[in-house]
Amino acid sequence: MDFDFDGMEDEDSPYAEVRASVSNIDDPEMPCLTLRMWVVGMVLLAIVAAANLFFNFRSPAPLISPNTIVLAAHPIGKLMAYALPITTYHLPRWLGGSEFSLNPGPWNIKEHACVYMMANIASGAPYAINAVVVAEFDYSRESLGFWFSIVLVLSTQITGYAFAGLCRHVLVQPASMIWPSDLVTCTVLNTLHAEEDEGRGGVSRYRFFIYVLMGSFFWFFLPGFLFTGLSIFSWVCWISPDNIPLNQVFGVSSGMGLSPLTFDWTQISWVSNPLMIPWWAAIQTFGGFTLFYWILLPALYYTNTWHLAHFPMFSSSPYDRFGHPYDVDRVLTADRSLNATAYDAYSPLYLPGAYSITYLIAFMLSSAVLVHAGLYYGPALVNAFKKIKIEKDDIHAKLMRSYPEVPTWWYASLFFLTFALTVVANEVWSTGLPVWGMILSILIPVIYMLPAGFIFATSGQVIALNLVAQVVPGALLPGKPIANMIFKGYTIQVLSETLSFVQDLKLGHYIKVPPRASFIVQLTATLFTSFLQVGVKQWMFAAVPDICQPHQASSLTCPHRSVFFTASAIWGLIGPNRQFGRSSIYYPEVYATIIGVVLPIPFWYWQRKRPNYWNTYIAVPVVLNAIQFIPPATGVNYSSWVLVCFVFQYLIRRRNFPWWSKFNYVTSAALDIGTLFSVLFIFFALQFPKGGTLELNWWGNDVWKRTADFTNPPLRTTPAEGF
Repeated sequence: MDFDFDGMEDEDSPYAEVRASVSNIDDPEMPCLTLRMWVVGMVLLAIVAAANLFFNFRSPAPLISPNTIVLAAHPIGKLMAYALPITTYHLPRWLGGSEFSLNPGPWNIKEHACVYMMANIASGAPYAINAVVVAEFDYSRESLGFWFSIVLVLSTQITGYAFAGLCRHVLVQPASMIWPSDLVTCTVLNTLHAEEDEGRGGVSRYRFFIYVLMGSFFWFFLPGFLFTGLSIFSWVCWISPDNIPLNQVFGVSSGMGLSPLTFDWTQISWVSNPLMIPWWAAIQTFGGFTLFYWILLPALYYTNTWHLAHFPMFSSSPYDRFGHPYDVDRVLTADRSLNATAYDAYSPLYLPGAYSITYLIAFMLSSAVLVHAGLYYGPALVNAFKKIKIEKDDIHAKLMRSYPEVPTWWYASLFFLTFALTVVANEVWSTGLPVWGMILSILIPVIYMLPAGFIFATSGQVIALNLVAQVVPGALLPGKPIANMIFKGYTIQVLSETLSFVQDLKLGHYIKVPPRASFIVQLTATLFTSFLQVGVKQWMFAAVPDICQPHQASSLTCPHRSVFFTASAIWGLIGPNRQFGRSSIYYPEVYATIIGVVLPIPFWYWQRKRPNYWNTYIAVPVVLNAIQFIPPATGVNYSSWVLVCFVFQYLIRRRNFPWWSKFNYVTSAALDIGTLFSVLFIFFALQFPKGGTLELNWWGNDVWKRTADFTNPPLRTTPAEGF
């Protein structure tokens, strides 16, 4: 080789965030695919994946995050390292003659990272399974059943896995692809596997992690149960609870959030963890939010443009011309297709204020992200396709040369296999999605995966693709809601899984997990949980009485099913031609696509001609990405988020960089994990046993419910005959 491993110890990443979180040394002899790793990982994954699938159909419900598995796996792994025999066993020659041990040494960071990879890509409920539930429950397609669900879930996830492998040379190996969320995970893993920080003095990172974790656990009992007014801290609205404009401007539950105070970490970190996001990305996202939701939205709302004043300002529901939530059942025939006569007699579908702005930005973002990627990352993409090195290897890329790469044909084979299964499944079960539609549903994430990957890897912001995934099939396959849902499921989940798998590959890159070990771990976890979660879904719908009904005894009301069904009816039945066509009041929003094409160009030209410290960070897609969580997010989720990000990622980083370098990502992880454990404890110990009826009735838990911010009324009253 043309480099010296012994001379690398002093070499480190050129990025301060990476230096603060990732070790610049490696032990190539450290085992990772150990028997105890598989036992710990698969058992915990089975429990959490089944639980998350169960909670997917319940409201309210917690989400058990991968961080929970990380913390649960650590003491179990250490116990197994202590208790299991260290004997080495030899397989007979006819089985290969290799040797293995139940206890190859101390529980190590590479084993732990493999467990996290399993959890990160496979513990959540698969997005596409909601399409099957709606098809069976709302469109009377019980014939889809177990095997179609398996093929749908497997193909959407493994297709994303294949694409992740194909673009790893562009999104994983370059040092500039930082992946901020991986830095938090690396900090947690390094903290758990290092008893003391050497040579820095003061409290260790591990001890600090435990202090903050315990503090956040006990603190959340205040805003989460004892004094919920600290979470919905709309103190201005408490002064004048019936003043609708005041509550809309300063409200927390359903307002613009101009009062940015909240004492609830779940509110602050709703958008993302503010200690993880770079300051340059956070201020741009908040700038976009301010422009569109604090300036443009009230301008349109209070002038009653598009009849917006007849609906709540922030709402997740579409409305009719009478000011009521849109009743989709009134425009459906007995076979669940569109009744055009009933639609004309009833009402067009109207969007509330925040939703209108969200679609406006979504049109803009769909084109801006492609133009931005072409301008800023075009040379890197060309070099990647020519197999020319994009940038100089950093220490982590050099260390990873010790391990053999995964052959590209492994990933390509996975893609062709799952695509063939997908085509067969859609033809056998007659979903209405033609082969060309299937190809298009996969082509869209192919177009967006590198642009979205560049932005996610550098800013920590996930680009939303929901609009494209709904408008395209709605326009090309009108009147086919099941085909529309499957198209949407493929487009959204393939892109999401691609980014999740790439994120895990970068984590393996940082922790120095051999690439082939990462491949085996990710693929095994995906296959295992796909069968497990579909099996749990089939059992629930066969064994649980009244599931998906509004008053189901165990609150298994299927909240995602209703959202998915409404979207399928709007885009698959009513269709984008009625909603955004020339005869629609929302037709001007379509021109935002053209604005999205033009908008990145002047900033790119400015940066090339007059570069300076701050304009090089301007990224138009990051500015426009404020739409990602709206609705259901409201203003306070952005205003409180950027305030905390300013404190940690700007003030503390600039004024006390040694503290920030040592403790910022530790604090980030501890706040997330401690709060999550508190949420789970409150849910299972206090709320779940009593069916959600156990609560403290006093002023601190009721004052925010007696405001217009909570009831969310419209500004204007709609006459009985409508408008």
